[in-house]
Order: sequence, then C-alpha cells, then structure tokens
Amino acid sequence: MFAPLLSAIRLAHAAAPLSLRLTRFALRPPKAVEVEFSDGSIFSLPAEFLRVYSPAVDSKIRTIGGEKVISGRLHVGIMSAEAVGNYGVRIIFDDLHKTGIYTWDYFYHLGSNKFTLMRNYIKSLKKHGLSRDPKRRK
Repeated sequence: MFAPLLSAIRLAHAAAPLSLRLTRFALRPPKAVEVEFSDGSIFSLPAEFLRVYSPAVDSKIRTIGGEKVISGRLHVGIMSAEAVGNYGVRIIFDDLHKTGIYTWDYFYHLGSNKFTLMRNYIKSLKKHGLSRDPKRRK
C-alpha cells in the first residue's frame, strides 16, 4: 500500500540537488567551467551562460519593464575562480564582474536547466531588441 509512495519519496530524494555532492570542478578558461556530481551528472557551462545567470545582485543588469536582462556577453571570458568555503566558487570574468558566488546546488540547477534557461535568455533579448554581441565602440 505504501510501497509506491515510499518509492516516489526515495526517487525524489535521490534526485534532489541537496543529496548530491560535487565530485569535480574544472575551470576551462577562458570559455567554460565543467562540474561533475555524485549522481554522475557532468555539466559544461559556458562563460556567457554563467555570466548572464550570475547569482550576484550587481551583475550589470538592465531592467526593462521589471524584467532583468543582461546583454552583450557573447564573448565574455573567465579569468579565474576562487573557492568560497566548501560550498561554492567566485568566478572572475574578463568584464571584471566578480561578486557572484556560485554554490554547488546552483551549478546543478544551471546544468540541469541549461537549454531551457539559454532559450529563455535569447527570447528575452529578442523581445527587447537586444543582442548577445557586445555593443561596438565608436
């Protein structure tokens, strides 16, 4: 009687990021970070994607109609990364953004949802007439 419920709870618990451990973090400068978790998931996260989804409050966000939009980061690179305790890293980008702390759980979320998040980002840019390419200097 309770077997299906217990199976569902076990399955949900096994899939929850909180039960996962980061087993490998590899910086692939200038364009990516690769993370691997105890469930075998491996995610390659591009610099542009990480920069756009920076958890920092001050990530040079442009607000348009209440929607946060970061544009012009197609060619952004990663200069370095610094450990923050035993729960995350601070990534230093070549546009000098360095205040976001990426936790292991956040990396898992980004990796698990990379394609949906990237698609939403591109749709948002198009909606507001913005581009992934940086503005050209005159």
